[in-house]
Amino acid sequence: MSRPEISAPPQEFYNDNEAHKYTSSSRVIEIQDRLTERAVELLNFPKDDLPRLLLDVGCGSGLSGDRLTELGYSWIGMDISKSMLQVAQDRTIEGGVIQYDMGHGCPFRPGIFDGCVSISAVQWLCNADHLQQEPRKRLNTFFSQLYRCLKRGAKAVLQFYPDGAKQAELITTAALRVGFSGGLVVDYPNSTRAKKYFLVLVAGCLDGISTSSTILARFESSEADAFKSVRVDRRSKASYEGKKLSMGQRLKAHSGHKHPKGKAWILKKKQQARCRGQEISQDSKYTGRKRKDRL
Repeated sequence: MSRPEISAPPQEFYNDNEAHKYTSSSRVIEIQDRLTERAVELLNFPKDDLPRLLLDVGCGSGLSGDRLTELGYSWIGMDISKSMLQVAQDRTIEGGVIQYDMGHGCPFRPGIFDGCVSISAVQWLCNADHLQQEPRKRLNTFFSQLYRCLKRGAKAVLQFYPDGAKQAELITTAALRVGFSGGLVVDYPNSTRAKKYFLVLVAGCLDGISTSSTILARFESSEADAFKSVRVDRRSKASYEGKKLSMGQRLKAHSGHKHPKGKAWILKKKQQARCRGQEISQDSKYTGRKRKDRL
């Protein structure tokens, strides 16, 4: 995958000079405006006049925040780069900003944000610039605290540039594991340069229904195949992994097995899996039915 054109570089790249160059680029401003508008569109707020407070993760010098202000939203931004935040303050932006590493979480009170946007930032959680940095732990910390500071039912739209399918799966799975429902939306999937990835998340399962099936419907077939692994059952490989059983032993272990917890337990587990964003088959009259004995 080619290097994204505007994805934010690591903290040490952003000295004062580079921060000013980034902010004054007309091309960067145009792309940030377009991506922010798309993120707000995916938030899909109802058409009312209620004031809404958004969290902007990786706000940088406030380019995305400027567009949020123009669209009528209040916002608070967080970013790791001191130089970028200094530029934001010099530009007298209308949102509040704090310096904070998103890998350490989101330092806000529970349930205060109506939504969250992030433009070209989340993929940097997968970088390990130091031995102490573990991408899985940083992702878990970020998503768990993001979930905590969002109102129940609020959405987060995180635009990012994954370095391949495995990284996209790592990021998406980390979000689903802490309780979010949702999945990936890919705009322009057949274009190398215009392709954009948006992780659309809901804080909680709305009415017991996952949004992943709706989001998957937006994929082109080729893109859906590429990222199908994001929504596979989390039972990785066989339950006998590491036991070195033969196929005959596995069949023997399964034969005559009676599930001790019944149909109600199966339905409950399937519903929990749907709320985590997994694709689960619809319930039918055969769900939980005892199978006939083997011949």
